[in-house]
Amino acid sequence: MRVKSIILAAALSAVLAGCSTVGLGPMQVFSNDYGARTDAGYALPRIPIEKVPYKYRRQIVRYETSEKPGTIIVDTNQKFLYFVLDNGKAVRYGIGVGREGFEWHGTARIALKREWPTWTPPGAMIKRQPELAKWRNGMPPGLSNPLGARAMYLFNKGGDSGYRLHGSPEWNSIGHAMSSGCIRLMNQDIIDLYDRAEVGAKVIVM
Repeated sequence: MRVKSIILAAALSAVLAGCSTVGLGPMQVFSNDYGARTDAGYALPRIPIEKVPYKYRRQIVRYETSEKPGTIIVDTNQKFLYFVLDNGKAVRYGIGVGREGFEWHGTARIALKREWPTWTPPGAMIKRQPELAKWRNGMPPGLSNPLGARAMYLFNKGGDSGYRLHGSPEWNSIGHAMSSGCIRLMNQDIIDLYDRAEVGAKVIVM
């Protein structure tokens, strides 16, 4: 009985700390890592993580793959991005993906990484949304910039694919298909992924 009490107490302590290591579920959940912060002079607001479905919060999970650590695997159907670790584990992030007609899949590599990037809408987007013409030479970085706090630029054999892994101020878009094809993460999550991923890393979009 005493052993059971110790185990239950340890499990409760882990949950209260914002992570869980019980059973077959996630090995660690970073629910407490979405608070307000200052980053490169920008005041990132707190994400109301209690409003984000639990499965889309950053967490370490068991993930078997033949891909080497450092690889990024994007599951557009489930709205998850996996950063492969060793020993059959991965960091899993909730993502937003391209809406109908803007989906894509394939293999690319991270060619560039940028903190607080400038966003330049493509010509095709400006044609669809003429109000974006004012940003044809680039929208300055900031809290309302669609690329958010970080962007990683994906290139394939043909060069720049036009697709990005990037942050977004629209935390409530995570888990939905509503972008123009890019893979978006919550700003606090893209900062975490940016710090883990290296230029040259393989990115597989399923």
